[in-house]
Amino acid sequence: MRKTPTWIAAGAPARRQRGVVVFIALIVLVAMMVAGIAMVRSSGSAILTAGNLAFRQNATIAGDLGVENARTWLGTQGPLTLEKSNAASGYYATWGEQLPALPPPQTFDPALWGKDNWTKADRAVQVNGGAADAAGNRISFVIHRMCKNGGAVSAATNPGQECVILDDPKKGGPKMAGEPGIAGTSQVYYRVTARIEGPKNTVSYVQTMMY
Repeated sequence: MRKTPTWIAAGAPARRQRGVVVFIALIVLVAMMVAGIAMVRSSGSAILTAGNLAFRQNATIAGDLGVENARTWLGTQGPLTLEKSNAASGYYATWGEQLPALPPPQTFDPALWGKDNWTKADRAVQVNGGAADAAGNRISFVIHRMCKNGGAVSAATNPGQECVILDDPKKGGPKMAGEPGIAGTSQVYYRVTARIEGPKNTVSYVQTMMY
């Protein structure tokens, strides 16, 4: 009878288990954990950014109320009244004038004017008496006449005066549609700046020009 060789019967020698698969699996798990944490942080930042943008958009829309209040006030004033500043009504007769006054050349920067100035009744108008609206926004505004100096708009009667004016009120704009302009004969431009302070320290500024 034929015998099987000893080396075949014994079989191949068993390999030692070194745990390589477990080590690789741990590395993969760590990588997946890091990727998961990064994804959570990224989604959280995206949600926070979207929320901030929503608050800012809401505040900007609320600024229309300040602009409309300013337009209403301007519509009730005569040209002589508008030749001089009225800080209690948030009105300034020159394009850079503000309280407290800045050294010349004066420049009005709403963001640098300071919250205290925006919330003082003798420097800016507080819409609804400073009370927040249903969305939690507090609105204030100021109006600047787009002139270099106070007084009359015409340089003929007010030497050195410079104003941004409508060249021909008979053409273009609401005049062509037959709608009345602001009360009075002056067609100088006015800049309305509204500041809106909303929830979560949201602050937005809206500026518009009107005549």
